[in-house]
Amino acid sequence: MQTEDQLRRAEQKYDELTERLQDGSVAADPAKLAALMKEYKQLTPVVEAYRSLLRCRRTLAELETLLADPETDAELRDLAQEERTAETVRLAELEQEIGRLLMPENEADTRNVIVEIRSGAGGEEAALFAHSLHRMYSMYAERQGWKQTVMNLSETELGGTKEVTFSLSGDHVYRKMKFESGVHRVQRVPETESQGRVHTSTVTVAVLQEVEDVELELNPNDLRIDVFRSSGAGGQHINKTSSAIRVTHLPTGMVVECQDERSQYKNKDRALSVLRARLYAKAQAEQDAQVAAERRTQVGSGDRSEKIRTYNFPQSRLTDHRIGFSLYRLEDVMNGDLDAIFEALIQAEQAERLAAQKGAEA
Repeated sequence: MQTEDQLRRAEQKYDELTERLQDGSVAADPAKLAALMKEYKQLTPVVEAYRSLLRCRRTLAELETLLADPETDAELRDLAQEERTAETVRLAELEQEIGRLLMPENEADTRNVIVEIRSGAGGEEAALFAHSLHRMYSMYAERQGWKQTVMNLSETELGGTKEVTFSLSGDHVYRKMKFESGVHRVQRVPETESQGRVHTSTVTVAVLQEVEDVELELNPNDLRIDVFRSSGAGGQHINKTSSAIRVTHLPTGMVVECQDERSQYKNKDRALSVLRARLYAKAQAEQDAQVAAERRTQVGSGDRSEKIRTYNFPQSRLTDHRIGFSLYRLEDVMNGDLDAIFEALIQAEQAERLAAQKGAEA
């Protein structure tokens, strides 16, 4: 009954918005128009699903009446039974879709993120794949219109990435990127392999929610801040200025380095942002046992057995082991086409949430 009431209210609101959007005074006010359009778009899939549900119910009722009529001939009865079966399946699908649409949004999904990528088992090949993953996320972020800021980068002489920390900001970044936390395994023939043997390497990815200083205040007495000269590519200034920052959180022993900016102050701000995100994740883990379990497996040791996803280049196959999902267009994925993967993961998460919600109501 509560769901039905929600749906009726949503339809009523949708009709009201439709009328208001046709008002000339609204069209003349860009800010008001944008706000109403946003609400209208949010309600559209809910109302469309609800109206389809009502049509489906009416059709089933008509079919039941037809089948209950003794005057219905055999041929028409067979057709009605087939249609009733199809409409019953459709009704179940619509009820599930509506349940998913009415689930409250996870507030964390709207946050920006800080991503940490580190090479794991596999030496230089792991570092090269870490570079490939950073490139993949960068290309996906560009497609989404997200802003990326590299906060710290440590490279190898052959162009690989030992570790990189970067932030992504935009619309609902955490909603998708949260699925990337864990160990990523790559199977491919390294360029340095003369006999064509496939090697297996791993890279660890941690995705942290970006938090504001008002959400988690850092005590200056808990911090030791060291300044040192940047290393690696970056221009002549790195030999002349001490702009790199290392922040140590004394109570936990967490250490964050940031040296990508020439400005010591910018590096400090970014290092503190990373530290804040790590401490926030730690606090969540301590408060919630389920979050704690996720956090323990988020980075892991980089061992090959701890994997969430495998990238098999000889077969051009990507497999996400958490949901048993595979794609056979790995080149597209490595060029930032992650939509199919994220959509499958989001649907799996929503199905779990819906099942848990129904279990709690039972």
